[in-house]
This record gives sequence, C-alpha cells and structure tokens, in this order.
Amino acid sequence: MARSLKIGLSARFLHPRPGATGTLRKTVQYLEQSMANWVMSRDVLVLMIPSINQDGVLHRSNMRLRDYARELDGLVLQGGADLSPESYGEEPLKPEWAGDRMRDDYEIELFNEFVEAGKPVLGVCRGIQLINVALGGTLYQDLPSQVGAQTVHRNREIYDGNVHEIRIEPGSGLARSYPHVQSALVNSLHHQAVRKPGRDLVVEARSAPDDVIEAVRLKGRGYVFGVQWHPEFHRPDDARLLDSAPILEEFLAEARRRI
Repeated sequence: MARSLKIGLSARFLHPRPGATGTLRKTVQYLEQSMANWVMSRDVLVLMIPSINQDGVLHRSNMRLRDYARELDGLVLQGGADLSPESYGEEPLKPEWAGDRMRDDYEIELFNEFVEAGKPVLGVCRGIQLINVALGGTLYQDLPSQVGAQTVHRNREIYDGNVHEIRIEPGSGLARSYPHVQSALVNSLHHQAVRKPGRDLVVEARSAPDDVIEAVRLKGRGYVFGVQWHPEFHRPDDARLLDSAPILEEFLAEARRRI
C-alpha cells in the first residue's frame, strides 16, 4: 500500500508589536486553517515548516531547511503579508507596504531548497509573488494606484467573498487542467501582484479586464506553479467559482510521481 504524501506548508508570521502581552510578545508562526484543510482533503499529511532562526535564546540542532526538502514530498507557499519591495530591489512606496522581509528570506530559501531537491512547489496568493521574486521578477506594490481600478482585486469588507474573472491562456498547462474553460470566476484577496515575470516563468492566466497576471508556471525544470487567487476558499458547492480540485490534484500527482 502506497504511503501517504507528506506536504510541507510554509509558515505565516505574526511579529511582536509594541504593547503586546502574552504569546503575542513573541514571534508566532502558524497555518491558515482553510489552506491546511484543502491540502489534507486528499488524505495527505500536512506539516508546517518552521523558520530556522539562529539568533534565538535556545539554539536549535543542525537541522536545515534542506532537511525538510529532502524528507517531504512537496511544498505549498501559502498567503499572508505583503512581500517587502526590498526583496526585489525597490523601496516601499508607502510605509504600510514595507512587507515582511524576514518571511521573504525564509520562504525564498525554502523555495530554492525544494526546487534543488526536485520536489514540486505550489504557490497561492503571496506564494505566486514569492516564486516570482525568488526567480528575479518584480511586483506591483499596489494595484489600485499602479494599474487602476478596472478590477477589484481586494475588498476588505467581504474578504474571501470578493471574486473577479480570469482568462486562461490557450495551450497552457492550466488550460489542459480545465479543457472546457476559457474564463472563470475566482476569489481575489490581494493588492500586490506579479509585474515583471521571473526567469523561465510562463504566464497561464490573467484577470479581466486589467490583464494582471493570475497564474504562472516554471518551464524546463521540475514542477513550480502559482496562482494569485485562493483555491482553498472555493467551496465545492459554489458552482460560480472555478473548481479548485484540478489544481490540487495536479500538484499531488507530481509529488507522488517523485516518490
């Protein structure tokens, strides 16, 4: 009997804030429940991969992120805080867009170790942006001010209820996963996005009508795929939204193929 897949999820960070008490005085690393449940929906073991911090009071062993890449079967880079513009050679246009450089460094190293190990990587929302930056690309720091308001990519009031249309690029890997779908509605919960695609990344979907990049795939080596929307927020009983199953199943099939 084949063993269960072991899929690593990158951690989200909550950093200490002035005046915080209790646990919030410390850096907290966590998983978003919807993402964990989505990946586990296919009888997969999900493990959060903590950052490796050498500056703490308690010193860890000699474990490295590459040890997780060796032991696990695939990596999901989940959503969360903005990337720091400094991670792609820019200064924040506003202080509130400074992002999380500490998490960027951790996830870029994690991404590189899984790619080097030949393990598949799936990026969601922040995850697609991280993949792009790790491969030398850049981001729009703020879509409303840098692209315009043709498409509402984020609505804080309705959060995961915000949706917009995407167009799938003909002949792409995403088109093969959805053979009878040219356009679809997806969740949208972001104000940053891929601007200049990184090395060897092929665009597989764009939003309508503003053409913002919504999906990318790495060509030529290994399996790396990223989507700007949140497939884990797409309820199976909501026929309006793009079925999230083919995305997860393709990623897990790649992981099984490498066991």
